[in-house]
Amino acid sequence: MTSERSLVVETHNLTKIYGNGAAVYALDDLNLTIFAGEFLTVMGPSGSGKSTLLNMIGALDKPTSGRILVNGEDLATIHDVDRFRAHTVGFVFQLHNLLPALTARENVEVPMHGQAIGEREMTERAEHLLEIVGLPDRMRHLPSQLSGGQRQRVAVARALANDPAIILADEPTGSLDTQSGGEIMDLLETINRDQGTTVLIVTHDPKVARRTRRILTMRDGKVVDDHYVENLAKEDLRELARSRLGELLLNGNQEKLLAEVGLDHMKGEAAVEALRQLLNWTLSQGDGEQ
Repeated sequence: MTSERSLVVETHNLTKIYGNGAAVYALDDLNLTIFAGEFLTVMGPSGSGKSTLLNMIGALDKPTSGRILVNGEDLATIHDVDRFRAHTVGFVFQLHNLLPALTARENVEVPMHGQAIGEREMTERAEHLLEIVGLPDRMRHLPSQLSGGQRQRVAVARALANDPAIILADEPTGSLDTQSGGEIMDLLETINRDQGTTVLIVTHDPKVARRTRRILTMRDGKVVDDHYVENLAKEDLRELARSRLGELLLNGNQEKLLAEVGLDHMKGEAAVEALRQLLNWTLSQGDGEQ
């Protein structure tokens, strides 16, 4: 059970304040635990603190107050931050950040430089990882010779280079089309399932979040909702409840609901039928989105 698994991330009253004048709380007294092997998402509007949290876990930024432990290490006591990142955290960014002059294999090897790994072992591991992400025939290709989805697969392989305790993925599908984004989510899910690697994804996309098993929602530097994904129908209801239309439905305000969608001139069954047709039309338009 969850209580029996080891902790990968612990935060205790974690706070990050920006600004010299009026204080802006990017993180506000945040307490959070993430267990080994979890596959989870952090969602929230722009400025909610989700990227700041990711930066804290990855030791890319320091808190104003509070503590954060990653894989049992208190980040405030770590002297060699680069070594910590190399061994404990794998990063996947929205823009893959591959080095353009290096081949796919050489990009995967980059985090292994400076580690106690020989050249041959480094090459073998990079090739093995590229096979895992489905690119055995693209090892000698430059990033410019790869598609967006393939470049992101190389970035995932690079994140796995030193067998990290946790992968931090910041909008990993944000720059990809629907099919490529789905393939990256398939890949991250497979890595989590088959290798037991903890995967934390920051996203604004509910479709990405519902692919994971736990969803944290942030607002104003706090986690305002933290739940495990039980079934997709419940996730649909959660999304509806958080929407403007959901708020009107919950408040029982039919007149405002109809006005919101431009149907305030209709009543009774005619209004219900018009809403149904509007929903069907909206769904049909969404089918062509990238």
